[in-house]
Amino acid sequence: MPASASASHDAAGAPGSGARAAARGRGPTLFGLTMGLPALVWQLVLFATPLVFMVLMTFWLVVNFRPTPDLSLANWSKLLSAGYFRDIYLRTFLYGMLAAGIASVMAFPCAYLLAFKARPNIRWLAVFLLITPFFTSYLVRTYTWKVILTGDGMVNAALGFVGLGPFSMVNNLFGTIVGYLTLVLPLVILLQLFSLAYVDRNLIEAAHNLRCGAVRTVFQVIVPAAKIGLVLAATFAFILSFGDYVSPTLLGGSKPPTMSILIVDVVKSGANWPEASVIAVVMSLTLLAVCFAALIFAYGKTGRRT
Repeated sequence: MPASASASHDAAGAPGSGARAAARGRGPTLFGLTMGLPALVWQLVLFATPLVFMVLMTFWLVVNFRPTPDLSLANWSKLLSAGYFRDIYLRTFLYGMLAAGIASVMAFPCAYLLAFKARPNIRWLAVFLLITPFFTSYLVRTYTWKVILTGDGMVNAALGFVGLGPFSMVNNLFGTIVGYLTLVLPLVILLQLFSLAYVDRNLIEAAHNLRCGAVRTVFQVIVPAAKIGLVLAATFAFILSFGDYVSPTLLGGSKPPTMSILIVDVVKSGANWPEASVIAVVMSLTLLAVCFAALIFAYGKTGRRT
């Protein structure tokens, strides 16, 4: 018997080979569907259903301070044509971009040192310390900054010893950005660290062999190799900052307001939940657009090369 025919005969007669092939050809098993059902129900009940309800509420009207079901575009027309809404939207978007940019720039040196210079035990200790802030409430950390940055706080007191200040550090953009960084900076450092840790060291050695300087290696080798992680870290920073309510309220003084503050003001002023829903939907659509743009930017060129 030829060798090829013998091999085919052995493969066909191998115990369990037909069962494995049949299993691969079948669709999802009952066990797999059962295991995935709780996650599907969770998403439907706690995410999809409230989201659909919120979208439907944007078409409702407020009659005698009570939301009334309707199919009207009055809320959309009122807000999208209002100059104050466009100003607040643009301000919130720019605040989020500014916080994402500052957090990315501040995080990169720390992530770079931990990924390429620190010993493994120091790196893991740093990861633990970066996770530790999430053990406490973000609201408590923001209140702490409010105490530190006030006119009589620790920072102005320290600056007073050298004849500087006092400076206004709260109820303005500076205080808001400090609050944003309190929220996003540890996360951005962690995401950048994990991205840089998987950069191929052979690429760096090859750059050095070609007499590429340290700065040029960082910007032409390391940053492109870790591009996906860096972009995603900045995207998460924007998402968290864009929808944050605590920092603009406690450290920014609510003036000028952001989109999250506008939602609260609209509800408080007349229980206008339909208009608040319009604002929330606009914010959600903005975040989806930013996420898609970030994914295209992060994966686009790689996908075309492959």
